[in-house]
Amino acid sequence: MAALRLVQSGDAVAGLFMQNWADDGSGECRAEEDRRDAVAVCGKLGIGFHFRDFSREYWDGVFAHFLAEYAAGRTPNPDVLCNREVKFKHFLDAARDLGAEKIATGHYARIAGTGGRWKLLRAVDRSKDQSYFLHQLGQAQLAATLFPVGELQKTDLRGIAREAGLPTHDKKDSTGICFIGERDFREFLGRYLPARPGEMRDPAGNRIGEHPGVFYFTLGQREGLQIGGVRGRAAAPWYVVGKDVANNVLYVDQDTGSPYLHSSTLWSEVAHWVAGSPPSRDFECTAQTRYRQADEPCQVTVAEDGALSVRFQRPQRAVTPGQSVVLYLGDECLGGAVIARTDAPLEQSIPEQAA
Repeated sequence: MAALRLVQSGDAVAGLFMQNWADDGSGECRAEEDRRDAVAVCGKLGIGFHFRDFSREYWDGVFAHFLAEYAAGRTPNPDVLCNREVKFKHFLDAARDLGAEKIATGHYARIAGTGGRWKLLRAVDRSKDQSYFLHQLGQAQLAATLFPVGELQKTDLRGIAREAGLPTHDKKDSTGICFIGERDFREFLGRYLPARPGEMRDPAGNRIGEHPGVFYFTLGQREGLQIGGVRGRAAAPWYVVGKDVANNVLYVDQDTGSPYLHSSTLWSEVAHWVAGSPPSRDFECTAQTRYRQADEPCQVTVAEDGALSVRFQRPQRAVTPGQSVVLYLGDECLGGAVIARTDAPLEQSIPEQAA
């Protein structure tokens, strides 16, 4: 769709397809199917097609970090890292090597420029907005990028693609982590992080069951715990409410609204600012700690080392170390950072994990 929009505007366009994951024989990698679709679209539009394999760059810059974070008990977001380390780095360089002045992607977001300064804005279709995943971009990357679909509604795009006869007009949007596809997450992760069984306990320390490895689970998770009937407990779902990585203990509770899942303050790693610097050292804005979350008002304090303290007006559920907190002023994405820790009760009581 991005290519179609540019062709319709009279721009000189060529297609550049990148492969980020080598086929591992599982049948789940869709790179070849996606490549064929890209070739078909370029053929329909009458534009050139180019291919680059960034599998090694993806492994080194994204997947190795993904595994290290899970091994440490955190829950990383590889899409954020892929945008920073591959799509708007190696892919951008490859496009320039082909003579391109700019790259255009199908991300649902917008870019606004004034006086040589660039802003990253939410997409018009808020239900599809992807600025959360793009918050690590900077001025140089935005200056060299176009988001042609960010001004349109998703439903309008489908109609435009259908009218243009694009072979991908009814193709489903990709979901989940790209290199895992539809396969079982635990099975995939187990190829790289062998099982390390340990105890599951409730917040009071009572043994509830056994887990295969704390790194297979994330805060708020319900699926996959495989907790049967527990004597003296109601027949209600269990949720992950804490992880003690050092002692290999997974904490669970039965209440989806458990106080052990909630926090009011988070502390981050060093933040990235789209503009190059924060609006001030202490300011109010809204934040998202997960994709498609509603805006949450907060107070942000920037420490001397560039890390953040973010205090929310109301407690937040399952704020997860390793994920990103992304900051907004209205539609403008200011930037964000990786969440390091929170003031959730169990996290505060496990100093080894919070360190």
